[in-house]
Amino acid sequence: MALNSNIEWTDATWNPVTGCTKISPGCKHCYAERFAERFRGVPGHPFEQGFDLKLWPERLGLPFLWKQPKRIFVNSMSDLFHKAVPDDFIAQVFQTMLAANHHIYQVLTKRSERMMMWVQAFCKQAKMTSIPPHIWLGVSVESEEYVSRMRDLQRTPAAIRFLSIEPLIGPVNLNKSRLKGIHWVIVGGESGPEARPMRPDWAQQIRQQCHASKVAFFFKQWGAYNAYGEFVGKKAAGRELNGKFWDEMPSIKTGELLCR
Repeated sequence: MALNSNIEWTDATWNPVTGCTKISPGCKHCYAERFAERFRGVPGHPFEQGFDLKLWPERLGLPFLWKQPKRIFVNSMSDLFHKAVPDDFIAQVFQTMLAANHHIYQVLTKRSERMMMWVQAFCKQAKMTSIPPHIWLGVSVESEEYVSRMRDLQRTPAAIRFLSIEPLIGPVNLNKSRLKGIHWVIVGGESGPEARPMRPDWAQQIRQQCHASKVAFFFKQWGAYNAYGEFVGKKAAGRELNGKFWDEMPSIKTGELLCR
């Protein structure tokens, strides 16, 4: 858990599940796996099991202990909709989010089809038309090859939907039909010693398409490569695009663009 996260678009992280498995090229240099595996075999450490998937039921109540409202990234070290996470455990996570509604929750997955089907069934059972606006549901898309995840997200009944296009390792075309029902887009390059470069025109096109559709745009980082294609490291590359920071967020009341 992290009450003060270093992730630019959130305040805290909450991991009722840790560990995951790779399913697409965006997972190749997973930061979470790299971090967790450093502690494999360390007795008593939260990652003693490395990046093997593990449920942590004792962590389900943590958001109730955080009295000040926060933006909380759910499962920064896993994927809530991994096939090995039981449906009833996912339901317990959602029940916590629904009850501790003084926070904003950001749920991100690459398992978009399971999320779509699970949320549809959950809303039907709970007699809700959609997941309420303090719970943001998103999918990761690293290149044009995985835009099908966007279509699954569009069919997921949620008041706020978002895309994390990080690491951006290939161009992604966000035309108006693909952005329909999407409220927020995060873009970032890959960091780490084996990072793949992000071309500036890929990020620029997404920014322009987001603004044309009035979708909030957040530029997280260049990653290991700067805007000139030089390998300089994440810190030196920074996170300015066109000489400014893009830290737009959706409004939880309307889903419309909210500049910060």
